[in-house]
Amino acid sequence: MDAPTTTNQTFTIGKAALIAGLGLLLMTLTVPFAEFYIFPKLIADDAATTAENISSEKLLFTTSIFLHLFTLLLDIVVAWALYLFLKPVMRYFSLLVAWFRLIYTAMYLVALANLMKILALVQTSDGSASTQWAESVQFHIDSFRLEWSFGLIIFGIYLVLLGYLVLKAQYVPKIFGILLLIAGLGYVVHTLGAFFAPTMDLGFLFFTFFGELVFMVWLLVKGRKLQLAVPK
Repeated sequence: MDAPTTTNQTFTIGKAALIAGLGLLLMTLTVPFAEFYIFPKLIADDAATTAENISSEKLLFTTSIFLHLFTLLLDIVVAWALYLFLKPVMRYFSLLVAWFRLIYTAMYLVALANLMKILALVQTSDGSASTQWAESVQFHIDSFRLEWSFGLIIFGIYLVLLGYLVLKAQYVPKIFGILLLIAGLGYVVHTLGAFFAPTMDLGFLFFTFFGELVFMVWLLVKGRKLQLAVPK
């Protein structure tokens, strides 16, 4: 009898790349839909109108919350998959990088709790949008933005560390490490600028945010073909 083969049972970095790439791809459909389609329909310039919009569009607002929650789960999956993908380079540093993304995810969850509180306020309201009720809704929206912004600083540091690790990987083109480093610095500078120099126009940094998306394309097209086994 022939000995059983274990080839198909080996988890390769190509499989990890595919999982990470798919996770990142799904993220491009979740948060952007919530941020650029749903929220502009609900969030107005004044608290009263915002509260009224959310109260009359509870399903739409709830959908945005679930899209963010789904993104949180994807962040965990991507952190794990990229840890495995870069584990052959530096095992413990790759683990450290993964933890930075998980820390960002935890901060993201704390920020998202504000939207859940708004949903609770809407569910328990009697339909009359009082000034105090509207201000409470606006307070939680502002808190969501502020707390998420602090999380994006951690996310920027994560991308810088990830970029360094990718630069060290012999099986990934160096350009992707450079793009990730630029993207991470873009996140950090843009977010800190909003706090320390709110009047400064940092819109030119927008193009730097595409580093992770370019890396995602490579993971899906080329990275998934890598056959190197993930070390135990």
